[in-house]
Amino acid sequence: MLPQASVEARPHCSPAGDAQRTAQHPDPSLLRDEIEIARPLLKGCLSLSDADLVDCIGRATPDHWRLAASRRGLSELVSELVGANGDVPTIEILLRNDSAKISAPAVEVIVTYTREHPLLALLLLRRNELRPSHTYVMFWWCGPDERKVILQRFAVTREVLQDALTAVFPIAAAENWQDPLARKGLQFIEPRQRNRAALERSAFKSLDQAVAAAASGLTRELAQEISYLSGLKPKTGAKIFSDPGGEGIAVLCKAAGLQLMILATLPRGWSGS
Repeated sequence: MLPQASVEARPHCSPAGDAQRTAQHPDPSLLRDEIEIARPLLKGCLSLSDADLVDCIGRATPDHWRLAASRRGLSELVSELVGANGDVPTIEILLRNDSAKISAPAVEVIVTYTREHPLLALLLLRRNELRPSHTYVMFWWCGPDERKVILQRFAVTREVLQDALTAVFPIAAAENWQDPLARKGLQFIEPRQRNRAALERSAFKSLDQAVAAAASGLTRELAQEISYLSGLKPKTGAKIFSDPGGEGIAVLCKAAGLQLMILATLPRGWSGS
């Protein structure tokens, strides 16, 4: 009878009305009804299942989505659908909902929205569901404040990893570094991240010499050479040198064991020409 009832009558079948049994087991159509009718159910009805909420989000309005996103204990299934709708105000409410569980796919979708909506980046950085792989993507378009949070939260000092693997270095050396996976992992955490194989083929005697040459003018070829010598892909190196913020260059200097005074000489916002 509910779909045929008048708008004035339908609210009496919500928690705000007198029909308590209907409130405990609401008809799904009420969730998709006028927002004033659906609001008490979406806000206060504890018996709603994920299927009820999924049906509501898939067929109702952004106002309904936002109420659903604010529900306590929101499941990963529902949060994923909320994020997929792409409604920024709804995603803001979801990220502020500390009791909501956000799935990894939902986080990945939200990460893409942070590029155009900086507030989402700030809110997302508060979430426990965020992983380093997500922040590595966000880093390139985040502002200085967000970048600082990313580095403070997710950066691990190399000394911690070195201490944990102290016994592995002599074993790998005794085996002449034959295991490529172990070699790559240990090179990644050594005090100075350098590509020794690239140095043997380089026209420069060291990474420091190549960086010194960049102080007088950075060309595409020189940027690629510095990237290779640092153990980076040229594409990543281009991102670092073309980024106007300078945080990427600071990380490069730290990882490669370069003196921080080099920061003043390396170009920022390089055009790649």
